[in-house]
Amino acid sequence: MMLAHINLVARNVETLAAFYVNVMGCIVFRELRTLSGEHVSRGNGVSKSEIRTIWLKFPHLERPLLEIHEHKVMHHRDEPKVNEPGFGHLAFQMENVGDALRKIIDAGGAQIGQTTDFGTPANPYLIAYARDPEGNILELEQAIK
Repeated sequence: MMLAHINLVARNVETLAAFYVNVMGCIVFRELRTLSGEHVSRGNGVSKSEIRTIWLKFPHLERPLLEIHEHKVMHHRDEPKVNEPGFGHLAFQMENVGDALRKIIDAGGAQIGQTTDFGTPANPYLIAYARDPEGNILELEQAIK
């Protein structure tokens, strides 16, 4: 078995995809397209389903892909919390957590908590949590060499 893709449902697919490309370094794998019709509705169980979708590759990986969907009809959800059940976050290894946090904030995201060292004095390992512009949680990791 192999993980094929991770799906994020966006309020605005173009804006969220631009964030993951411009700030997180993802690469467009499949351009924006619209999926609809009976076969889509039959597969996902949503009547008259219409989905705008784009697929991105994570930096330095062939799989899994990041699939971003924008559904024509969506249900509102509160901003996800770090400690609630379900999928929690996407984790990225970064060269510089501080620089990444600044870019995320400049792009409309936000930092959660403080940058913390989970390593040892000999091998520091920084962890920081942030939100993308739509509130999805990101974990940033940096091994200090």
